[in-house]
Amino acid sequence: MTTSKSDKHVKVLFEVTGEDGTSEVESVWAVPVHGGHRLDNIPFYARGWALGDIVATTPDPDGLLRVTGLVSESGHSTLRLWFADAGDVQGVRDGLRGLGCASELDLSRLVAVDVPPDVPLAKVRIYLDPMEGHGVFELEEGCLAQ
Repeated sequence: MTTSKSDKHVKVLFEVTGEDGTSEVESVWAVPVHGGHRLDNIPFYARGWALGDIVATTPDPDGLLRVTGLVSESGHSTLRLWFADAGDVQGVRDGLRGLGCASELDLSRLVAVDVPPDVPLAKVRIYLDPMEGHGVFELEEGCLAQ
């Protein structure tokens, strides 16, 4: 188990299959809770998962925690934005924060966005859709709350 965010945080690993069929691993911070681990950061690459989801894990032979399934959904949604120009990233992230959405940055142009249950996804899309239409970024729905 890798720890460093806090004493309570551990890394859980997701198997991610690329469009070309190759398999990679994404690690996400999580907090142990009754029945599993609660995701404590926004997944960038693992599809179908969101901040706050409770996941089931099993240790692999090296002691690393591999995600094996979903225990319960959090009600959060995950969006991913791939920016054409890194110069546009901060302004969009600031706008999302104003709507109540947290975000995380990877590779200077990839942003993972958390849409919490109390923020209507439609409101976020009204903000993002015009920019996507003008080519500011490409948007992917990584996980939509049920």
